[in-house]
Amino acid sequence: MRFGLFYELQLPRPWQPDSELRIVHETLEQIELADRLGFDYAWAVEHHFLEEYSHCSAPEILLSAASQRTQRIRLGHGITVLPPGINPTARVAERIGMLDLMSNGRVEFGTGESSTEVELGAFGVDFSTKRAQWREAIDVVTRMFVEEPFAGHEGTYVHMPPRNVVPKPLQKPHPPLWAACSKRESLSHAARHGLGALTFSFVAPEEARKWVGDYYATIESEECVPAGFSVNPQVAMTLYLMCDEDEATARERGLADHRFFARSLAYYWGLGAHVPGKSTLARDLGLDEPKDVVNREFPRVLEGAYSGIGTPEQIKKTLREYEAAGVDQILLVAQSGRIKHEHICASMELFAREVMPEFAERHESKELAKMQRLAPAIEAALARRPPARRMDPEYRVRRTAMPSVSPRSAAKS
Repeated sequence: MRFGLFYELQLPRPWQPDSELRIVHETLEQIELADRLGFDYAWAVEHHFLEEYSHCSAPEILLSAASQRTQRIRLGHGITVLPPGINPTARVAERIGMLDLMSNGRVEFGTGESSTEVELGAFGVDFSTKRAQWREAIDVVTRMFVEEPFAGHEGTYVHMPPRNVVPKPLQKPHPPLWAACSKRESLSHAARHGLGALTFSFVAPEEARKWVGDYYATIESEECVPAGFSVNPQVAMTLYLMCDEDEATARERGLADHRFFARSLAYYWGLGAHVPGKSTLARDLGLDEPKDVVNREFPRVLEGAYSGIGTPEQIKKTLREYEAAGVDQILLVAQSGRIKHEHICASMELFAREVMPEFAERHESKELAKMQRLAPAIEAALARRPPARRMDPEYRVRRTAMPSVSPRSAAKS
């Protein structure tokens, strides 16, 4: 398996004047450290207006800064929101292309629809059509990566005349494509489009085995028609992380804050009634409770989402189960609630030293065998994908008629 860090930029109240400044720069320091330690990916979300839960509304800027402080770690959008009312499709293609150049070809392009009324309602995106908007936008944006010039598109949600969308990404035909997944059927949906599955649900290993099985069965079926011009057969699943040689210390440093992550997630995805500018999530969702009280709420043996909290040996035991289930990558949520920067860094260092090497040793051979098995299915899937289009050779960009202006009046204006 590979390992990635997953960032929401959580910032519970109360806020200080430098709170957002601090969380941004601590995140960059952590990504720089992750690069030195050998972590494989750093993922950043795109969320809007989700106070306390996520202050990461411009991941392309965060990842761009990270690209200049790192050498090898892959930089992932987890995810770019594709409905055009939130992100115009051509602007997405331009930003991804530029980031891929700045990072020397290290971008992972995760995509999604968004799910909260706080976000979709603010941008006027119809909840009932967001999946259709995503589907149309991902087809168009991948064409923008490969068509030179882009041949244009007149669809239901995306309207764009022929233009040469530049810069093009360094990776050819484009960066690896992923889709956000929250349910078992979401993985099959990603597989039908040839996309990696970024699974943001916290799934236990035995259930993960079923989800992974469905995913790869679909990749190998005739249902797979790639959304882009390559297939990215990968399944990533999510765990909270707090690694320490002492189990009690790991629980004390991680449980309450990771519980806040889970509760604030549920709040914004339907259980809360949000008043903009007046959020009280830290207070209402129990983050201010004594940590020993929170600790007593959890079982002696942590499972599922919380099984990445503990000693290196405890965490390795859980990860072996995910590896056996066929999971390709674990997304580690290290920054939740008010976990201290120094505790996050210490946890990362211990995890990299004591946990990651075992899985790195096995990954290359397992990945090679998987890709050899899937090669015929991937070739067949790409053959089902419509080819890139060509611009009408007669097309010209016509100058819009301008009102006549005398030199004297133009000078005065």
